Amino acid sequence: MHYVTPSREVLAETLLAAGPDAPTLCEGWQTRDLAAHLYLREHKPSVGLGMVLRRFASVTERAISETAERAASPAGYDALVHRFLAGPPMLSPMRINTIDKSTNLIEYFVHTEDVRRATTRWAPRALDEDYANSLWEELVKRAAILYRGVDLGVVLVRPDGPRHVAKRAPVSVAIVGDPGELLLHAHGRRRQALVTFEGQPDAVALLESADVGL
Repeated sequence: MHYVTPSREVLAETLLAAGPDAPTLCEGWQTRDLAAHLYLREHKPSVGLGMVLRRFASVTERAISETAERAASPAGYDALVHRFLAGPPMLSPMRINTIDKSTNLIEYFVHTEDVRRATTRWAPRALDEDYANSLWEELVKRAAILYRGVDLGVVLVRPDGPRHVAKRAPVSVAIVGDPGELLLHAHGRRRQALVTFEGQPDAVALLESADVGL
């Protein structure tokens, strides 16, 4: 099953329920800033450059700020979230299923949790098994990049058995958790990710202080 469309819908519902001024796990962003980011990355390719190339970051940050400011009112925010919900433009490469999945499946899951877990009371979602497997497959593809800043070996372990060596080194730490939780840890949401660690105490401490994510 192609899970990107329902993931987009869940993310939009979560944003709408939170309103424009709610906190998120994205440092310095409220929900309207996150909604602006999500909309612009699909509709303004020139703005999207700043999300991957640092020299364009100031242009992207200004565009997000201006779009978020226009969405400060409930009506403006509602309109922005619904424009995101409508999907990318007709000629966008994100209309192609394979690109859509590789670009958006993880993005939407992580940002949904960025809103859900920024509150004081939250609980992990019970994910469909096939959806969880899809998240795991995408995580495995990019785990080496996400843990490139860690100066030790990293092994991702699911409680139901599958494991993946994200990085090899003489000393390693195993990170144990369900696919969604491993995904959040790999994207730097370490305090909110429900994972456990197996390894030497000093290696675990090094992992917890390392630069993880993009």
